[in-house]
Amino acid sequence: MRIPTKSDRRWSALALIVTAQFMVILDVAIVNVALPSIKSDLNFSQTNLQWVISAYAILFGGALLLGGRLADLLGRRRLFMSGLALFAGSSLLCGLAWSESSLIGFRAVQGLGGALLAPAALSLLMTRFAEGRERNLALGIYGAASGSGAAAGVLLGGLLTSYLGWSWIFFINVPVGVAAIALTPLLLPESRADLPHRHFDFPGAASITAGLMLLVYTMTRATNDGWGAPSTLALLAGAAALVLAFVLIELRSPSPLLPLRIFRSRTLAAANAAMAIVGAVAFSEFFVLTLYLQDVLHYSAVESGAAFAGFALAVVVVSNVAQVVVGRVGVRPTLTAGLLVSALSVAWLTRLPVDGHYFWDLFPGFVLGGAGMGLSFVPVTIASLTGVDRSDAGVASGLINTSRQIGGAIGIAAISAVAATSTSGYVKTHSALSASSGVALDKGFQTALYALTGLLLIGALIAVTLVRSTPKPIARAEPIEGELAFDEAA
Repeated sequence: MRIPTKSDRRWSALALIVTAQFMVILDVAIVNVALPSIKSDLNFSQTNLQWVISAYAILFGGALLLGGRLADLLGRRRLFMSGLALFAGSSLLCGLAWSESSLIGFRAVQGLGGALLAPAALSLLMTRFAEGRERNLALGIYGAASGSGAAAGVLLGGLLTSYLGWSWIFFINVPVGVAAIALTPLLLPESRADLPHRHFDFPGAASITAGLMLLVYTMTRATNDGWGAPSTLALLAGAAALVLAFVLIELRSPSPLLPLRIFRSRTLAAANAAMAIVGAVAFSEFFVLTLYLQDVLHYSAVESGAAFAGFALAVVVVSNVAQVVVGRVGVRPTLTAGLLVSALSVAWLTRLPVDGHYFWDLFPGFVLGGAGMGLSFVPVTIASLTGVDRSDAGVASGLINTSRQIGGAIGIAAISAVAATSTSGYVKTHSALSASSGVALDKGFQTALYALTGLLLIGALIAVTLVRSTPKPIARAEPIEGELAFDEAA
């Protein structure tokens, strides 16, 4: 019998990391199609139903940077296993929830588990695969899982809810999580930052975690309270003050949670901006199109999920092609092309009619959208990690995950407001229609898709002007053992 080689174990480790990442991303979307069943079984009020999603998003988005730095300091495998355990355990409790408050509370804990797990997973990948062709290949596979997770979540959520019940959208995580925890010590060696100290930046962690959580909470409330409401403005001011306090703390901290020197890399900063746009478009597009399918075309949950199969398949195929393209033409052309293909896809979908036909009106846009996401996600992730020292692997991984999640939260809130405003305006000029009519809703969705097209074009402009195809390493604050310090010129 052939003895597994070190290379075999690395690729087996990648399969484990990708499975865990897929589970976390899947859970962001899988709940959407189950909301009507959850509302009925647990007697949710309409106003509280959104918190099934928002409770997860607030803890997940708010604690990602904290999870990334904890992975660097305490051990990436340790945080990976802790995140898996918390995620799987809270998933079980979500499936057993007996009331509004219990499900919302367990979803918040699940979001915290995801925030510990996701950056640890990406930083383990980064430390297991050297920068270059092999890491790009690994990131192509990782990108396929991350990019297709949302589309697969809609499909799987519809199937499980329809045939087994909504509890199974949570129960399915339990055996996967338990198996992953059992395999982790066998496949993943411990890894932590090579730092001369193990101090933890408590003021920085408290300020940025609170600031990001408050920001996501504010975005969620703004859809109901209004963007100009005093409560919304006060909460936004509070979030901004906490983020500003974090920056000031990091500038003076001897052991910062987020070393600001990593932003010396113009490419890293631009990659995080581009990822925020990719996250905003992905979250918002799935939100808008799911509503279009169910409220305008009157698809069932299963039919809505199946409709996204073309999108998910395109992401998987193109993500694995993207790592080859990056190796041949570089990060900047690949990322720019991906954002432009995504813009073309969303522009196609702006023409969606009230009596739309799936294969003529939706399917081409879905396939193009999956291809664009695959071409975007891989190079933007590579750009966000290229040149980053291994001691900062966790925090860089947490940062790019935070950019995607915060971008998604802001995107959904903003696009929901755009769609609702457009629908209301259309109803005012067409008094015979109600706000819930298919024609009025369709008008709002089209306007929202126009806004997303513009956002993707801005992302393409950022990529072509600010991203370097071959970024230089980022300077260390204190080079270790004679390492040379580099800085990327602006």
